[in-house]
Amino acid sequence: MQPIHVLLLIVIYFGVLIFISYLTSKEDSNESFFKANKSSPWFLVAFGMIGASLSGVTFISVPGDVGSNMFGYMQVVFGYFLGYMVIAFVLLPVYYRLNVTSIYEYLGNRFGIVSHKTGAAFFFVSRVLGSAFRLFLVASVLHEFVFKYWNFPFPVTVIISVLLILAYTFKGGIKTVVWTDSIQTLLMLIALVVTIVLIYQQMGWGLGDFIGSEAIKQYDKVFFFDDILAKNHFIKQFLGGMFIAICMTGLDQDMMQKNLTCKSLKDAQKNMVTFSIVLVFVNFIFLLLGALLFVYASTKGINVPVVDGVVKTDLLYPEIALNSNLGLPVAIFFMLGLIAAAYSSADSALTSLTTSFCIDFLNIEKRELSTQKGTRKKVHVGMSILMILVIICFYYILNQSVISGILTVAGYTYGPLLGLFAFGILTNFKINDKLVPYVALASVATCYIIANIPSAYLGGYKFGYELLILNGLLTFLGLILIRRK
Repeated sequence: MQPIHVLLLIVIYFGVLIFISYLTSKEDSNESFFKANKSSPWFLVAFGMIGASLSGVTFISVPGDVGSNMFGYMQVVFGYFLGYMVIAFVLLPVYYRLNVTSIYEYLGNRFGIVSHKTGAAFFFVSRVLGSAFRLFLVASVLHEFVFKYWNFPFPVTVIISVLLILAYTFKGGIKTVVWTDSIQTLLMLIALVVTIVLIYQQMGWGLGDFIGSEAIKQYDKVFFFDDILAKNHFIKQFLGGMFIAICMTGLDQDMMQKNLTCKSLKDAQKNMVTFSIVLVFVNFIFLLLGALLFVYASTKGINVPVVDGVVKTDLLYPEIALNSNLGLPVAIFFMLGLIAAAYSSADSALTSLTTSFCIDFLNIEKRELSTQKGTRKKVHVGMSILMILVIICFYYILNQSVISGILTVAGYTYGPLLGLFAFGILTNFKINDKLVPYVALASVATCYIIANIPSAYLGGYKFGYELLILNGLLTFLGLILIRRK
């Protein structure tokens, strides 16, 4: 597939999204941008959230992770499921009862304005870094396989990527995102199915041949109970997945903003339960695809791409889709799926960052009505510029697996949010509101020091996703120390 063909796909794809934006953003009000007028159908939100949760990271990194971790990622996915149930039946009722626009308004109601700002600040850092990680991955692929052909520098690829998001979210905000996410999810799942079917055909397999074959046995291990000290032990992965879901979805304005556009709490809960069930199956199919890719690469003599002397399993899927003999349909749907996967999370991230900054920091609802819309648009442009700068920085400093990087960052930045919300919901204590930022920062610093103790000093113990739980616990204990009667 030639770079000019990929560029044409991108132009057509974003033309469709901009047209949808035109249809959904005629009102162009803050109520529509922030809440979609509380009119989103729950099933549409559920379907769109699949793509937003998976993102370009799952689309590329999860299949690539099979090479080293086999199907072990499913341990995390099972934890996700339990975490989503906590969101549906513990957190959503709180948010709907208070009728919040930003979920961090809860912290202001419960503890005070400093807690509100602290929670929003940690979300802001978390979402900027997380979304930048995701877009960095996709921009890297687009740059390597498309824009590099015309000698575009990487920063130009990043600028183009972010400006495309800005173009279709500028007016409609979350109301547009709910609809575009559904289209993006559909394209991503089509790409997944098409790739699997065509690999099956190339290998001459029937429907169940691969699942029952010897070839998959080197990749099909799901549960790891051998070594409690290892990062991939089941208990660590399951609990880590559970709390990652609670924090990165339930305590994240990005994901919750979609849920809060549903007409009622009951609809939002139906959305969350349906979405969580489907997500388990979709993640399994992505891991199955990963095993297929490694077997196919081995059979056809395709090497895992190496960049700057480092083996990049993240790039195996694009290498096979774009440069092997699977044919043009796989290349087309891969690019559409990749673009859809990336932008289904990036567009809502940009919208949620704008929402949080306007509500939590600028108190936009208290400003003159005539200036509110203009302020929102300026902030939206500002968030786009910030995202561009952060992604370009990652290009020069990132040297680890993208999915691992996101979850590592989440362990530090979402931990204080976990501690704050848990303390607010599980206790009746008031706290010294002014000391909350110090507790949160001390928790992050302590957690960082503990996580970097050499494993030899801990009897061989290696921290994994449970780092998030530790951080939340440290924040919770710190809040106990500053509690009031």
